[in-house]
Order: sequence, then C-alpha cells, then structure tokens
Amino acid sequence: MLLLLKILILSLVTLASASASIHDLLRSRGLPAGLFPKNGVKSYELSEDGLLQVFLESPCMARMGTRIWFESVVRANLSYGGLMGVEGLSQEELFLWLPVKDIIVYDPSSGLILFDIGLAHKQMSLSLFEEPPLCYPTYVICLSQ
Repeated sequence: MLLLLKILILSLVTLASASASIHDLLRSRGLPAGLFPKNGVKSYELSEDGLLQVFLESPCMARMGTRIWFESVVRANLSYGGLMGVEGLSQEELFLWLPVKDIIVYDPSSGLILFDIGLAHKQMSLSLFEEPPLCYPTYVICLSQ
C-alpha cells in the first residue's frame, strides 16, 4: 500500500512538471516566454544540473526583431535570467547567420535582453520577446519572400 502511494505521488509530480510549457518554465526563471516558438515545440527536458534541451518538430525560422533560426534541438544551461552556452540557435545579422552563445536578462526593469552572438553583444527590447513567435519551416520562408 505504501509503495502504491509513493508511485501515485511520483506519477502526479511527473505529470505536473510535464504539463508546464517551455514558456512557463522561461517565465519562472526570469526570462521572457517568447524565446521559443509558439508552435513546433514537441517537448523539453531540464536536468538537475540546469541543462535545458528543447525538442522541436523540425528546424524552423521565426522573426523576433530579427530572423532567428532554430535547429531541431536547442540546448543551453538555464539559470535565473539566462540561457548560457546556447547550441542550435542562430540570429541573422547583416546578411550573416551567427550562432547565439548566451541570452541574458541582467535587470528586468531595464526592459533589455542581451544576445551574445560571439562577435558582439546585441541588446534588444524585452517587449520583442513577450509573446512566443510563430516558427516556419525554411521552405515557407523562401516562398513568402
């Protein structure tokens, strides 16, 4: 009976954490919800050491002030106010696609978010990332331009 109760409690905890969206997780960690697309996110995993893995249905592109490219899997170390060591995310700058290294909100009251794209640090308005964007497969982007 005690074993059955433990299994039931563990199942409920697992279901509760599984039902939280990636957007809810980001908000709970001081980041805007719009860092990942509204559509196409299949699931995510967050390990005890803070490694976040976000699984998308397929690679896609979104517009968040600039164009952003998401690979099928995006990885980063999640801490309060930051995604560090990002892999699987690129940002278009001056007709070049540069990998995003870190995304940091140092002070939410400043209204700014920092993108480290290796060659430079780009500050953008947090308001651009309040709502999750739609993400489109590359062939849709190519047809619409």
